[in-house]
Amino acid sequence: MKAKKLLVIDDERSIRKIRALELIKKFKYNVILCDIKMPKMDGIEVLEEIFKLYTDIPVLMISGHGDIETAVEAMKKGAFDFMEKPIDLNRLLININNAVSKFDFVKENKKKIKKVKINNLNEIIGESNAINRVKRIIEKVASTEARVLITGDNGTGKELVAKALHEKSYRLKKPFIEVNCAAIPSELIESELFGHEKGAFTSAHKQRKGKFEQANGGTIFLDEIGDMSLSAQAKVLRALQEHKISRVGSDKEININVRVIAATNKDLKKEINDNKFREDLYHRLSVILIHVPKLNERIEDISLLAKHFINQICQEYGTPIRKISENAIKELQKINWTGNIRELRNVIERLLILCDNEITKENVISFAEPIGNY
Repeated sequence: MKAKKLLVIDDERSIRKIRALELIKKFKYNVILCDIKMPKMDGIEVLEEIFKLYTDIPVLMISGHGDIETAVEAMKKGAFDFMEKPIDLNRLLININNAVSKFDFVKENKKKIKKVKINNLNEIIGESNAINRVKRIIEKVASTEARVLITGDNGTGKELVAKALHEKSYRLKKPFIEVNCAAIPSELIESELFGHEKGAFTSAHKQRKGKFEQANGGTIFLDEIGDMSLSAQAKVLRALQEHKISRVGSDKEININVRVIAATNKDLKKEINDNKFREDLYHRLSVILIHVPKLNERIEDISLLAKHFINQICQEYGTPIRKISENAIKELQKINWTGNIRELRNVIERLLILCDNEITKENVISFAEPIGNY
């Protein structure tokens, strides 16, 4: 295996601002560790200087004065990850390995990475300002290790955003494991997430790996995390802090290397005030916040979405692709989409089943609402 180059930037201003930047100009490093013992913005300025020279070198920021604001600022500026002193050696080695993997991924796919297209089933459809903003954030943070919290109403496409973040990252060949926290009973959520040993509880007839272990090397998507019990939240927080988990019924610690993406349709700040969600977990999860807009906030995308769903559903049914008139599109744009993208897809499927040939304005007026009189 070819040797990798690692640059450690000291806390002395002269070294950091002059010699380090000169070395970066002269040599191509695989990963940079940057110590920011000086005031916060000093380290951020160094980060910016590095990225003026090379945009694809992973930079790990290290500080003894680190706080959430510094971490968020560093990640927004493009840092690969942020670590506070005292440094955990195991986590440092994992982060360096991940950073080197990212460097290799970007290097090998530099020409292709901008053209990467998500599988058609997972494509984020739309060209409105609202959805383009979401796409831009995805492009910027997908290749980092930043944890992402996705917010938005039911049916807006939060899962698609999570999949896009995974598929545009260097982890794309590793597992993408989804967990619907709202669908799992509170007494089973810890076993589901962290696994269990044989005999840990009455129905534990054999050892079982949890979702965090299954996602090792890849991404775990914690959907509807606002519905997770406080007990499970505490264990997730520990996993994020220490990169370790323990199966239910065992004291043995298991090292994990997982990127965590979470989503919720709840107002987590309100949940924090109501003592239903841990504030420290919220800050760990929300390094990057992505809010997915309602369909009513992006009605100009309804034309593209409707045609996308027509093609998709007709292919599933094995029927010829149908057309939809412009007047039908305008009629769809008048509807109050409380169920968002999911509701639109259901309406398009209903129209394809009940209509003949082209979908017209009259069809939309007659069949869009499930009133049972058609």
